[in-house]
Amino acid sequence: MPRTALLVSGALLAALLPLSAAAHAADDPAPVPVDRFEGEVPFASQPADGIFTWGSDTDDPPALRLTGRADAPEGAKVLTGTYDISGYGGFTHDFAAGRPAHDWSAHQGIRFWWDGRDNGRKIAFEIKDGGANGEASELWTTSFTDDFTGWKRIEIPFTDFRYRTDYQPVGGIDHVLGLTRMWGYAVTLPPGTRGDFAMDDVELYGRADQSLRASVTTGAPVHPVKEGGTAQVKVTLVTTGDQPVDDPVTVTYTTQGGSATAGRDYTPVSGTLTFPAGTASGASQTIEVPTRKDRTAEPAETVPLKLTVTGAKAPAETPQIVIDAHGLPYLNAGLPVRKRVADLLSRMSLEEKAGQMTQAERGAVGGGGDITTYALGSLLSGGGSTPTPNTPEAWARMIDGFQLRARATRFQVPLIYGVDAVHGHNNLTGATIMPHNTGIGATRDPQLAEETGEVTAAEVRATGIPWDFAPCLCVSRDERWGRAYESFGEDPALVQSMETIIQGLQGRADGRDLSRNDKVLATAKHFAGDGGTAYGSSTTGTYTIDQGVTTVTRQQLEDIHLAPYRTAVERGIGTVMPSYSSLDITGDGRGPVRMHARGDMINGVLKDRMGFDGFVISDWNAIDQLPGDYAAHVRTAVNAGVDMMMVPYGYKDFSSTLVDEVKAGRISERRIDDAVSRILTQKFRLGLFEHPYADTSGAAAIGSPAHRAVARRAAAESQVLLKNSGNVLPLKKSEKVYVAGSNADDLGNQTGGWTLTWQGASGTHTRGTTILQGMREAGGDVTYSRDASAPLAGYDVGVVVVGETPYAEGVGDVGNGRSLQLSAADQAAVDKVCAAMKCAVLIVSGRPQLIGDRLGTIDALVASWLPGTEGEGVADVLYGRRPFTGQLPVTWPKSEAQLPINVGDASYDPQFPYGWGLTTLTGVPRGGTATLKALAAAATAAERTGADGVGRALVTKARLIVQNRVRERLGERLTPAVAKPFADADHLLLTGRYGTAVQKLTAAYRAA
Repeated sequence: MPRTALLVSGALLAALLPLSAAAHAADDPAPVPVDRFEGEVPFASQPADGIFTWGSDTDDPPALRLTGRADAPEGAKVLTGTYDISGYGGFTHDFAAGRPAHDWSAHQGIRFWWDGRDNGRKIAFEIKDGGANGEASELWTTSFTDDFTGWKRIEIPFTDFRYRTDYQPVGGIDHVLGLTRMWGYAVTLPPGTRGDFAMDDVELYGRADQSLRASVTTGAPVHPVKEGGTAQVKVTLVTTGDQPVDDPVTVTYTTQGGSATAGRDYTPVSGTLTFPAGTASGASQTIEVPTRKDRTAEPAETVPLKLTVTGAKAPAETPQIVIDAHGLPYLNAGLPVRKRVADLLSRMSLEEKAGQMTQAERGAVGGGGDITTYALGSLLSGGGSTPTPNTPEAWARMIDGFQLRARATRFQVPLIYGVDAVHGHNNLTGATIMPHNTGIGATRDPQLAEETGEVTAAEVRATGIPWDFAPCLCVSRDERWGRAYESFGEDPALVQSMETIIQGLQGRADGRDLSRNDKVLATAKHFAGDGGTAYGSSTTGTYTIDQGVTTVTRQQLEDIHLAPYRTAVERGIGTVMPSYSSLDITGDGRGPVRMHARGDMINGVLKDRMGFDGFVISDWNAIDQLPGDYAAHVRTAVNAGVDMMMVPYGYKDFSSTLVDEVKAGRISERRIDDAVSRILTQKFRLGLFEHPYADTSGAAAIGSPAHRAVARRAAAESQVLLKNSGNVLPLKKSEKVYVAGSNADDLGNQTGGWTLTWQGASGTHTRGTTILQGMREAGGDVTYSRDASAPLAGYDVGVVVVGETPYAEGVGDVGNGRSLQLSAADQAAVDKVCAAMKCAVLIVSGRPQLIGDRLGTIDALVASWLPGTEGEGVADVLYGRRPFTGQLPVTWPKSEAQLPINVGDASYDPQFPYGWGLTTLTGVPRGGTATLKALAAAATAAERTGADGVGRALVTKARLIVQNRVRERLGERLTPAVAKPFADADHLLLTGRYGTAVQKLTAAYRAA
């Protein structure tokens, strides 16, 4: 109806109201418009003030417009839209991020007009509270049902909103709806069928009463106490804006219900606490509940403390006093782990065992009540799922809060919390970020790999996290794969040599170091064959290779993809994660089978043949890709040998379905007991039963100079010098250097994917030093022009730093919006600088880039990989503080048509071969065929006597001699006759066949 008619109707209604109601309405503040939809708020997104759409894929965002309608409840226009949503979709109004947030605390709620379709569908409405802006705020949600026709005003009091537990963009801020820093609202439209909607006049209404701005808290929902001790529950009154309360607040309390018995296990208490009018925010009083000793060994028992609050908002949950489990054998740290496991397992119900096999995402459990309800065994942070603020202290507080929830379960089995720390504690702002694995492989330095693991473990454990989903032991066979940089290299022997990182993470192979405060449980992933998927075989979204099919013979499977797992098991790896990909073993008649369903590989090969005694954790929602209904997904994966299921938001369904499948006899109780025993064993080894909470004593070392020194050395050793005509490198500090390129001064590009967020991002988002900053700190005379637009005259040498922007799995697949070509801007920068002066080009990327067409104009070429936060390490080799010593961990192709190309291929004609890497070492060895013959004899003798250090040194000397010969004779134009034996020699070196390696190098020398 027209606005004038509404006003008349409102006046008539007020006349009919009782006097008290009319007086109350008169005291209310005037409504405050949020959106009139007359065009005053544009269609725009952050950081501007605006309305924008979103959805789970490109088809799901609704189509919005401002439509003139004669029946508009307010003004002339309304917001209308159409939608056809398969996943999720809706729209948001975010207030401008560059202006102060809005204060809604004076009002009772928010209301708007909705044009009903009477379809019975629920529409979710959420508001955004606190944080930095509308996209980094806390989400609070409610819903209304479209069960009417025509315009209806929907009024939602702020008391109806609940903290959203299924998704938080920043993981929650304080879990309090403060209303003083509001950033807008969002509407989630119903999925499943086509629809349209109309909406108008969003505004704030009514006056807030005290219960909206005052609340009572108890500090924590769980209060553990040892048997015979006295639990103390601190009751605190807090207000929005820290204002004193106008009216008294009373809290009546009584111990009631729970599994503990009043009078035997505890002394019941009851009473009333009063906070008089004028009480300041933050005032506290304490309720004491004495417990009693009964000299009986018992599981944990609960004593709920029921609170009735008047004058303020009550706590969201009834606080639970928990009398700790005591006297049971599994609690005895002096017993062998196997006996503790057996005792605990014998006491657990099927539902509790199912909980141990279930892993949920931290954002899904909200405050953590479901940890207790479902006896969850594990939580994780997905990529970018972090607490706010993203500090070591906040991580530790968050995880301690989750562990506190586990204390309310019968046997107080601690959670094991996992995180993808794949190149340092990469989810944490300010952590030490190492080069990605491909760069570590380029170092050919197993000791350094172990040291990077040590730093990562220390920083991860210092934030309360005992479990790392690393290292990735994939053998990357195709550079088009978006996860190629997670691989140490294309040669299984190289991957095996870098598995020293497992000892860095876990300590000694027998697990005795896991309880230390600087070690974590490691994960070998992704079992097995994820690096061998064929291009074009993926069926996941727009992916081209990730999660596709690996087709191999049994011998290829053993030699290439299983070899790293044999080494990992020997090194005592604690957990293994299967791959999303499918395995197709030629000749077995099964065709492609998802790895999560391959019992022959998980049970048969990994557990039985290799003797793996840790537990197997699924990948993120991986069981959803298995054939059949959900029950089939669960039983297939569990029966195949997956012990714990990563079901981030589906943990309730998984747990209940698992129980049903066992009761139906489709999964045996013996299989469940095996899985839970494996999980509990690692929890005991980690010392979590004795020390479930974060030990933050090592937090001061996070991002410390000592840790960054390791990362800096790793960055330096990872640099591979591919070409160095005229010895342009190392640079001299006396030279005037012109620096250009997109990756010279971009920390985000330098650290790559899996850095703070899943896919990573360009720009400065953590603490570190860019390559440009490193060059300046090295004392170089440096001028920087990103696009090479500054004048080019007067410089001695140019350094152009180009390459890729960040990406991660699948999204980074070539053909999925990615290529192996430099961007047009990078190509232009290379062309400008290299035409004007001597130049060195650094390629910062997760994989080789196709540079052959420009190689003739480039004097020096460096594969910099993704060096992490320590750009000084790159500067160290550029300026000669350290020599270039890195070697290619993968073959550098001439063209995409060659892919896949790998060491050992029958036809092998790369741009640069596997193992190639020039050096700037002083005193590079010289010699000819006679020298190589002598080296071969000495290397054979070293191999025979097991003198590995001597053998490796002899092969390295031979390699440097051959590279010098090739440089002098061929430049960068290597022939297959040189490249193939050269690459083969590096593989032979890694497998301990030193004499044969030198013989191969001799063949390359003769062919040059």
